[in-house]
Amino acid sequence: MTGEAAARAAEVWKIYGHGEAQVHALRGVSADFQRGQFTAIMGPSGSGKSTLMHCLAGLDDVSAGEVFIGDTRVTGLGDAGLTKLRREKVGFIFQQFNLLPTLTAQENILLPLAISGRKPDQQWYDLVIKTVGLGDRLGHRPTELSGGQQQRVACARALVARPEVIFADEPTGNLDSRSGTEVLGFLRGSVHEFGQTIVMVTHDPRAASYADRVVFLADGAIVDEILQPTETSVLDRMKNLDNEARAAAPGNAAAQNTAGQNAAAGGNAVEETPDA
Repeated sequence: MTGEAAARAAEVWKIYGHGEAQVHALRGVSADFQRGQFTAIMGPSGSGKSTLMHCLAGLDDVSAGEVFIGDTRVTGLGDAGLTKLRREKVGFIFQQFNLLPTLTAQENILLPLAISGRKPDQQWYDLVIKTVGLGDRLGHRPTELSGGQQQRVACARALVARPEVIFADEPTGNLDSRSGTEVLGFLRGSVHEFGQTIVMVTHDPRAASYADRVVFLADGAIVDEILQPTETSVLDRMKNLDNEARAAAPGNAAAQNTAGQNAAAGGNAVEETPDA
């Protein structure tokens, strides 16, 4: 890990709607995501974790603040600039796999390179395929693959272009425990063995325990982080966030007083917001 940021948010705000219907999905979020590090983003429903990832990846505009991928300022890029950025510097892994059903596994993996007119580095491609264990499945279409195999195809597709950063949105959400463990092990291995940078949104403490760092959001703001997390430490922090959110819920005046006292003493009282 070099200590340089592969992705960075600086005082980022994201506001949806107007007037009484206005929702502050992100409230002045600043965060660095270091090269060669696996970071998980967690928080209660509506905390802004997916919104933050979408803004970092250039999939959504910010209302205020700045976003950078490496030394590229994402904020203010036009459509052509964003397309180039996502092709060359960003990889994606989604919960739904997002594989093209008419293409083979190999064709899906190489698709981003083909679209950008680049040829694969054969040595790197061979290493990626060996790492994800898909050598005997490259000629199969998605319908002929298990869920775990499809997600490994998606991981290889994200990694083969050697992006600046890979964003993973609930990558194990549709997988059974065994397949999820395989995918998480591959993601962690790609960081520790290849120096890849991964930012993963998840609600699963076990998935987050594979990361080097967990960042917690509540009510659109970063409220805590854990380095070298364990499943237990992540679960405990999430329970505390849920309790604080319930304590601050409208109509719970006594609990709000307690939450306010905790905040004054250095705790984190948060309010629930609609999903964003």
